[in-house]
Parts: sequence; structure tokens; C-alpha cells
Amino acid sequence: MKHALALANELLENHADFVPALKLKGMLLEESGNQAEASHVYERALQLAPKDTDLLFKLGTAQLAVGNQDQTINLLLRLLKIKPKNGDALFYLAQAYHLKGQDDQALKTIRECVRVEPGNAQAWQKLGELIRASGDSESGLQMLLKAQRLDPTLDKIDFDIGAAYYYKMDFANAVLLSARAAEKHPGDLSVLKLLASADVKLSQWQEARAVFERILALKKGDGDSLVELGHCELELKQYQEAVNTLQQALQVNPAQIQAHYYLSRAFTGIGATEEARHEAELHHMMDQMSFAPPALGSEGNMSVWDQARQLLTEHHEDDALHLLQTESRTSAIPLGDSYVLVGSIYLSMGNTKDGKRALNHAIEIAPKVRGAHTYIGLAALQQGDLDAAEKEFEAELANDRNYLSAIAELGEVRYRQQRWADAADLLLRSRTTTPVLLYMLCDSYFHLGKNQDARLTSEVAAAYARNEPEVLRALIDLLSRNGESALAQRLSGAEHQ
Repeated sequence: MKHALALANELLENHADFVPALKLKGMLLEESGNQAEASHVYERALQLAPKDTDLLFKLGTAQLAVGNQDQTINLLLRLLKIKPKNGDALFYLAQAYHLKGQDDQALKTIRECVRVEPGNAQAWQKLGELIRASGDSESGLQMLLKAQRLDPTLDKIDFDIGAAYYYKMDFANAVLLSARAAEKHPGDLSVLKLLASADVKLSQWQEARAVFERILALKKGDGDSLVELGHCELELKQYQEAVNTLQQALQVNPAQIQAHYYLSRAFTGIGATEEARHEAELHHMMDQMSFAPPALGSEGNMSVWDQARQLLTEHHEDDALHLLQTESRTSAIPLGDSYVLVGSIYLSMGNTKDGKRALNHAIEIAPKVRGAHTYIGLAALQQGDLDAAEKEFEAELANDRNYLSAIAELGEVRYRQQRWADAADLLLRSRTTTPVLLYMLCDSYFHLGKNQDARLTSEVAAAYARNEPEVLRALIDLLSRNGESALAQRLSGAEHQ
């Protein structure tokens, strides 16, 4: 290989623009494992021969391997304009669309791939996987079974078929196929988790327990697996083991709602009634909050938000609007909503002036557009203007009295106004899981003399504040000031774990 590479370099010294020599050099570098340098050589060759389909394919798949789906899509679409029936290009283009979250385009592309290459087992496997992921498990299963008939040695075909059976609620076959997949891939966590979940669905607690123990041997401290292992031990009436496992799970992640439910049952099993009651109360409170919609500002695809933020930084607002309007969700959104999104991004960038301008324009376009008044209110709240913030949150609630983000923020206004009862009512109704707002709810309960509610809320707040040490320290201080030193010490211990 060194000799061949030397010959290629010698050719290029005399003929720097000789595309076949560049392609040879790129291929040799690729075979030697130097993918980055190979890509640079291929890019140079493509500049000289922009319609070379081999180069377009090599660069497209190389970009896919490093996670650059946009560049992959661009290169492979260029190839397909030249060779519309290139099955390999269609297959990898579908992969790129899928990884980018554009599954409608991925499905359309992989359907074209199997039309062009009806004997391509990998393409049928990908088609089955995408159809199953779209919610049509029956059709997805048929595609996957066809892929298996074409090539029984396909990588992870047993897992894919097992997953299709699982989502069809045929758990017996899901166990059969995922167990077979686990034999071939004993260290694959996704395979083991499918097998364990199918065992749980069949109430095969002993078998499920064994698989969860295998998962935890591979991924120590996996919170979800600890919860499920505790569940298995609970159903097997191994109550003390369940208590130990579930407490360990809550040390990993105190916000695991189901762990509190199982722990309550496990405490009941060992006769610890007070601990069981306490865990049941925590579960009830956290379960109520879990029905809250995503937090304000979490709408849309984050990669699209990042692109929009960059466009706004470069003063291309119209382009950002168009991007958000066409790509934030599965279908186009109204212009008013797009202005709300742009306004919220401006605010996140610290640009209050343009943020408020965009949000007010959204209200002019669509007076009942969701979120605009709330974002303007948040900006006012950050500036300490409680009257203006209150006005905006109430305007939002006049349009939609159940808009939880506005309810939560109005609760913060009432807290700052020291209207403790109103603050507690609004914050509780908002189902907030925001640690700062839960701190305010806890403090409001203390002011109202509702110490039991305050204690319970403090534990919920601590669970959600595990990655926000400043809030956790403030919460511990609040408990200490209100005579709850034992609870403060316990939460302080959790902070340092």
C-alpha cells in the first residue's frame, strides 16, 4: 500500500489536477484508516469533477459517518440528480434523513430504494424499522420478515423483528426474538432492555430480574434499570431487596416517579407503614406534576432552534422565520407562532428589544397566539416590573385560562408580592417541575403554616434540583430557617453524593 501511495503522490506532483490519481490516493488513505485526510483528497477531486458520482457517494457516506447529515443529504441529492436509480445513494440518504429526524422524507426515500432494488435486504430492513417507528407495527413487521427471508444473516434483524412484535403487544414472540438477538449480541444494551421489558409484560419476574442484572453489570448505576430491578424484586416478594434497590435508584435520580410508588409498596411489605405512606405521598405529588406539558421554550427541534439562533445572530430574521415556520414541527406553523419562536430566541440571546418587538408583532398578527404574552411577561419579570409582568400573564390566561406556563409565572408574581396563599395555589395548579418555582411553593407553604406540605414539596424540589446546586443549597437553607434541620441535613447529604 505504501508503494501504491507513493506512486499516486508521484503522479500528483507532475499532474496535481489528475482526478484518477486523486481518487486512488483517497482510496488508499481510506483503506489505511486515515479517513479525515482521505475526505480532503476526495473534496479536492470533487472540485475538479463535480459530477463524479463515485466521489459524491464516498464523500456523502464519509460525512454521514461523522454525523454531518446536512452535508450527506446535499451530496447524495446531487448524485441522485445524475443517477436517480442509485440504490446505495438512496439507502444512505434515507439514513441521513432518519438521523436528522425527518422520518417522512426517510420513508419516502427508502421506499424508492426498495422499488429500485427489490432484492436489497438491508433496504427492506430499514423500511420495516421506519414503518414500525411510525406506529404501524403490523406493516413494519411484514417488511422486516421479508428482509429476513432475503437475508437471514442481517445484523440485528432478530432485534428489529422482536421490537415489532413488542409494539404489536405480542410479548411472547418479542421474548423469543430478543432472546435470540441477545445470544448474538450479549453486550448490546438495547437488545437486553427489549428482552427485559418483554419479560416484565409477561410477568416473568425471575427472568426479567436476571436480564436487568445483566444490564446493570454492563452499565452500573443505570437508574431506569435499577427501578425495574426493584420492581421485579417487589413482585417476587423480596421486599427488603426491593427497598435497597429502589433507594439506590433514587440516589441516582431522585425524580424517578415510579420508584417512589414501588418503594411505597416495598415498605408496606416489610411493615414500615410510615415510610410507605411518605413515599406514596411523594409519588402522588410528582405524578400530578408529570402531566404538565413541556416547559415554555422547549418547542420544536433543537437543531432547528440552533440554526435559527445563528441566523438571528447574523441579522437574518426573515430566514430564521422561514426556517421555524417550515421545519419546527411535522407541518408548517402559522406566521404568528413563528414570530413567538423568534421572539423567544431573541430573549434567550439577551436581546430584549428585538424579542419584545417580535412577540408584539405576533400578537398583532394573531391576538390569541399562545405564549407571546407569557414571554413578554417573563422579560418584564426579569427587569423587576411586577405590574407589567402580571398584566401580560393575565392577558395570556384571558386567552387560555389553562395555559400552565402563564399560571406558573403568575404564581411567581404573587410570591414576589408576598401573597402566599395565591402563590401556593397558582404554583401547585401549574404542575411545575422547575426547581426555583418549587422552592417558592415550599416557602409559601411555610409562610402559611402548612409545614407538612412544605416538607413534601421540599423533597420534590430537591429531586428536580439535583443538577442545580444553587437552588438545592437555598432549599436546604430554607428548611433550616424553618426548624426542619433533620430534613435539611438529609437533603444536604444527598447534595454531596
